[in-house]
Amino acid sequence: MTQTFDFIVVGAGMVGAAIANGLADQGHHIALIDQGRPTEFDDQGDPDIRVSALSVGSEHYLRDLGVWHHMMAMRATPYRRLSVWEARGHPVSQWLPGQPPRTTFSASDLKTDHLGHIVENQVTQGALWQRAEQQDTITLFAGSVVERLTEQADTARVTLQDGREISGRLVIGADGAGSQVRQLTGIGVTRDQYQQQAMVASVRYRGAPQDITWQAFHSSGPRAFLPLHDAGPAHTGESWASLVWYDDPATHAELKALPEADFLARVQAAFPDDLPPLTAVAARASFPIARQHAHRYYQGRTVLVGDAAHTINPLAGQGVNLGFQDARCLQALLDEARRKGQDPASPSLLAQYEEQRRPANRRMMLAMDVFYHLFSNRLTPLWAARNLGLGLAQTLPFGRNRVARYAMGLDEQLPAPVEALLRRAPALGRLTGL
Repeated sequence: MTQTFDFIVVGAGMVGAAIANGLADQGHHIALIDQGRPTEFDDQGDPDIRVSALSVGSEHYLRDLGVWHHMMAMRATPYRRLSVWEARGHPVSQWLPGQPPRTTFSASDLKTDHLGHIVENQVTQGALWQRAEQQDTITLFAGSVVERLTEQADTARVTLQDGREISGRLVIGADGAGSQVRQLTGIGVTRDQYQQQAMVASVRYRGAPQDITWQAFHSSGPRAFLPLHDAGPAHTGESWASLVWYDDPATHAELKALPEADFLARVQAAFPDDLPPLTAVAARASFPIARQHAHRYYQGRTVLVGDAAHTINPLAGQGVNLGFQDARCLQALLDEARRKGQDPASPSLLAQYEEQRRPANRRMMLAMDVFYHLFSNRLTPLWAARNLGLGLAQTLPFGRNRVARYAMGLDEQLPAPVEALLRRAPALGRLTGL
């Protein structure tokens, strides 16, 4: 027997669960399919090693979905300042007087209460999943694997590995970078593997939760320190943070093999003296990073959102924010289609979705690649350019703040000079090896 729904969402991660809830809030009947189930939240346990820097724009979306208050009741840490600097490491830098160039973005300068929140992925996904379980119009298929995807004139049909069949007017692929839906639909991707990997670690530090994130640019790759929450009664007077360290695989292997005290000393030395003292590390892991973009965002009665459509360098933590923007855009178009009595899989509607989202996603991908290649090498001309850029950012706050408001999701457009720079990104790419 085939179960019938309005929409079939494959992938109940953060983006898939978000769009499923958003569509259900408007009365659509949703099948939400996922291979697994979120781990149960433990407020006394170590933090999830996977965290995201949720923008103010994403916060607004999650508020609309009715899950933000639940996330805040679990664990979410606002940050009000972002400090960025060029670390000493280039041979020329030893001859320069003074401290390395450094700029700090402040919420007060942007006329907002905070710049964003650092949130464990398990908190965001858990809150969205719990909300989905409460929705009368969402049917969860947990622990289910999609095996086949077929289409008829007015419906799409998904066959699960256990033989069950589900039909709907549109399949929404939100099943990540290795999307099975994308592969079954025959949509290809362009993929570029970066030379660096990203190492993440959960560390404890002495003191109350900070309201500042730290980003150091080294020639071997950037390093970020993201404050989390209080460490609880078991570690009085301490707090948790997430460390992200980009480097080559050999360096990561060395770092992961270090004894705890030696590892913490290496991290402490990589940041300014005002970084709080580190006391412990709970987990360390590294993974390869790649940029990937689907050739199309839709095919027939299938459409892609989030990492199924695009993955970017996680340098600024924008991946899930872009995914939420995809979800919000597609949700609005599907709601409008119902009001107009339009087929939700009509090529004109899905083309409108791609026309809105592809340029925005590509712009952010190019921005992250420009940052990656400018800051992840030792070429003297590029080293001088990035030092000059950071120095100017501190002395020219208007343009700096405009870029920050765009990254936060408060403004829809970048400043015109930055837009012009990104339009020339292919040329920049040839100079930097992109």
